[in-house]
Amino acid sequence: MSHAEHLPPGHYHHLEPEQAYHSSKFAMWLFLATEVHLFGGAFCVFAFFRWRYFEQFNEFAQTLNWQLGLTNTIVLLTSSYTMVRGVDAAQKGLNKEVKKWLAITIVLALAFFVIKGIEYNTKFSHGIYPSSHIFWGLYFTMTGIHAVHVAVGIGVIVWLWLLANKNMFSTEYYTPVEVCGLYWHLVDIIWIFLFPILYLLGGIHV
Repeated sequence: MSHAEHLPPGHYHHLEPEQAYHSSKFAMWLFLATEVHLFGGAFCVFAFFRWRYFEQFNEFAQTLNWQLGLTNTIVLLTSSYTMVRGVDAAQKGLNKEVKKWLAITIVLALAFFVIKGIEYNTKFSHGIYPSSHIFWGLYFTMTGIHAVHVAVGIGVIVWLWLLANKNMFSTEYYTPVEVCGLYWHLVDIIWIFLFPILYLLGGIHV
């Protein structure tokens, strides 16, 4: 059975259901491509300054709490799994399950913020700010932009939870959850790159 048969006819006013489904996914992939370029550029800038200030970058990197960074990595990877379960439930029209898995994803995302807030607070309490050194400028900028993406993701997932609470998803309509899942996986993948680049390249200080 084609996806067109799964989508409710007339749900999109200007596109056929099949076309609307693929258009939504294509638009998200285009958006994700721009995000890859954004963070790719940031990684290149970081690589350049790390080459220029190699010893200082390694010294500062060793002051980062890699245990908290690792914990956040595990938290986001787990949230990626719960998001997958949410998408699967939406495709099966199981709104109660969608709500459960999206709620867990939201809790994990909030846990990420709490842990990152602890890290930021520790640095600020020691007088370390973005202006302290180019390393810290890049650290706060890259992790800050990523945090904004997490916050946006939380907002969208809350909206999806509200839709699921109204039993909006079915085997015929689940595109928003699937598209949001793509976005959330990108957020997780970006952190998987940020963690080793920021926390591990300078060596682990025990």
